Amino acid sequence: MPPIPRLLLAAALCFASVGAAQAAKVEKVDIRGLDEAMTQNVRVSLSLVDAIGKTVSGRRLGYLLREAEDEAREALEPFGYYSPTITVEDSRGNRRRSESQAGDAETEREAVAADAAAAPEPAAERAPSSTPVSVVITVDKGEPVKVRRSDVAILGAGSDDRYLNQDLAAFRPGPDQVFNHELYEASKTKISRRLAERGYFDADFSSRRVEVTRAQNAADIDLVWTSGPRYDMGPISFEQTPKRIIRDSLLQRLVYWEQGSYYHQGKLDRFRESLARLDYFSSIDIEPQPDAAVDGQVPVKVTLTPAKRSIYTAGLSYGTDSGAGVRLGLERRYLNDRGHKALAQVDYAQRRKTATLQYRIPAFAWVDGWYTFSLQGSDEQTDYIDTRRIELVASRSGKINQHWTATASVHGLRERWAYADEDDDDPTTPVDYRTATFLYPSLRAEYIDADDRLYPRNGIGATGMIRGGLQGAGSDANFIQAHITARWYKGLGERSRLIARGELGHTFTNELVDLPPSLRFYAGGDRSIRGYEWREVGPRIPPGPDRKAFALGAKNVITGSVEYEQYFNDSWGGAVFVDSGSAFDDTPDLRTGVGIGVRWRSPVGPLRIDIARGLDDPDSNFQIYLNIGAEF
Repeated sequence: MPPIPRLLLAAALCFASVGAAQAAKVEKVDIRGLDEAMTQNVRVSLSLVDAIGKTVSGRRLGYLLREAEDEAREALEPFGYYSPTITVEDSRGNRRRSESQAGDAETEREAVAADAAAAPEPAAERAPSSTPVSVVITVDKGEPVKVRRSDVAILGAGSDDRYLNQDLAAFRPGPDQVFNHELYEASKTKISRRLAERGYFDADFSSRRVEVTRAQNAADIDLVWTSGPRYDMGPISFEQTPKRIIRDSLLQRLVYWEQGSYYHQGKLDRFRESLARLDYFSSIDIEPQPDAAVDGQVPVKVTLTPAKRSIYTAGLSYGTDSGAGVRLGLERRYLNDRGHKALAQVDYAQRRKTATLQYRIPAFAWVDGWYTFSLQGSDEQTDYIDTRRIELVASRSGKINQHWTATASVHGLRERWAYADEDDDDPTTPVDYRTATFLYPSLRAEYIDADDRLYPRNGIGATGMIRGGLQGAGSDANFIQAHITARWYKGLGERSRLIARGELGHTFTNELVDLPPSLRFYAGGDRSIRGYEWREVGPRIPPGPDRKAFALGAKNVITGSVEYEQYFNDSWGGAVFVDSGSAFDDTPDLRTGVGIGVRWRSPVGPLRIDIARGLDDPDSNFQIYLNIGAEF
């Protein structure tokens, strides 16, 4: 072999051996000088981070370190920082400092990438020994790029739209604000979406440009939409597949807008909610068809898939007063093409039995709702009370608007009851039954405004009820009764919230003894005053030798609760709470309970397990409560 090729071969072998000696294992990569959001964006952009825990050649490591400068710079641009100073140091003492502009960096990166692609990874990466290397990337963000000029406008019919003009006024970033890419894209998307929601289906960009002048740290925004005409609501058609179960004329009555009125997506969203509340369909697809518009009117096609017709329910239960029990139920979602529904349910326990029949008819003439007729009978036989009740209710319910629902009803009640004789424990003594008949109207209204009904972070809900009867007009006594409950939720931090609850009720009557137990107020239990048994707080029959005390019911009730929840991760948390209140006739004798709880955010709503103890009796027992389901 000639001398010169031999020298070249020796040099190549020497280079390969040096590369092997410089093999390194990346231990960690620290990023300094940035806030949490920027640090995270830089980290996920670094190819160097993907090499952590791996052994790479010295040449490969050098390439990754050079790439880190450009990758970090690009990762900062969405936050408005285009000219940072970046220093990359490794634990071997190598240091790189870069203040180059993006154009220079781009040229350098392309050259390095081409060099890396041309040179295969040497055998050193498979060497058994390597040097551990830690890398520190220090960033000085420099001055941010700010918006110097912002020309954002809508041309055409949309230029006079009040809501679109509000979105234009709220466009961010504005003049003298940092040019944040995320804010810019969010504002742009919001206006584009609003145009479509309000029926400007022909809207498009006539200008969409952002110029960044790095030398002056300035950005100029030129963003203009041409809206085109606003379309109107056209005819609506229904398709039920695989078969029609509800007549179209019934569904058509849920359409509350006039054909030819302005198009708005909110109308279709509300219509979807109305269809979903019917519970007839497993899927609902509402599709506006602007391509098929005639004379500016957009037809709407509604495709509905029927839900399973029958729902069977079964379950086991246990209560300290009622004993072991079973629940069986059958609901027919639709009995006929007029949308009638039916429900039958039996709760059969050792000492408390209830049977319910219910029939519902759609009622859309005024607001979405139902005509409901129900018949319920119950029989309770315990050591403390013997009561039988049958009640017939006819009601009209409806959703008035987004937050309000109301129910007006007429009740026919027949009830027989007898309390255990506090002075006579002889079971052979004849029972002194009382019987009452009441015919009375009631009105119930509910208000809910919450960001999430399953797990509200911020929300308020309230329910008010008023009912009353007249002696000689179907009732055995005169009475008027009002009852209000309220709940308030306030998010505190990312995973905590404060919950407050209150209840107030009063009965206007001079004949409380003539009111049956079902028309009286009680306190105590998981949704009243935790730390006490169900209905434990208030006027009671004293305990006997073989009998616990038993609630008589009261004219008035007042309760309140404050609770603090703290979640430790996305699913599990804990709570502390204090409840107080009383059921009373004349003067409240307040009882207070405190406790702690465990919370789990299940798919169907929070699971709540609470343990509480009353503070008014040093010998009182701890009470355990279990609840699951939506907050509202």
